[in-house]
Amino acid sequence: MNFHSLNAQITLENPSFEGEPKEAAVPNDWTACGLYSTPDILPGFWDVNKTPIDGNTFLGLITRDDNTWEHIGQRLSENLQPNECYTFRVFLARSPTYAGYNSPIKFKVWGGMDMCGKDQLLAQTEPIRHYDWKPYDFLLFPEKAYDYLIIEAYFVDGSEMPYRGNLMVDHLSSLMVCDRACLD
Repeated sequence: MNFHSLNAQITLENPSFEGEPKEAAVPNDWTACGLYSTPDILPGFWDVNKTPIDGNTFLGLITRDDNTWEHIGQRLSENLQPNECYTFRVFLARSPTYAGYNSPIKFKVWGGMDMCGKDQLLAQTEPIRHYDWKPYDFLLFPEKAYDYLIIEAYFVDGSEMPYRGNLMVDHLSSLMVCDRACLD
């Protein structure tokens, strides 16, 4: 994907999910969304000992066979603007061992009007099957002014039954305004 960006950017707090490794813990500057959203600050728990791509820790999110899944959100430093284009990068992987939550799942990015509000799906991946860190680049096109960014682990489309899966997330970039002339 080739794109150029202007100097405008929207920053995230704690984009590499730094903190003391802990199970069922939300990294500083992020908010758990949903009653059963208990992400993990890794490595060191649930048989996950992967080295982070950036910093000392990363985020672990799961889906469960009781049809629950994890997602967290954060208020942005500035609103996403409608009819604007933003570039965004994240590093993703899956752990071969995560206390039995071992199946591939998807990563989703939402824009929200309030904390944990999933008002517009801005981006999503195919199921993350690889165990090594890989960068994912997205172009985001918000339809409204969103104050919040929500990241979510979710089941693969077409799954007939909910299942146990995991996703590891690290090193989110700032959201950079695209130069639309380069997109044509």
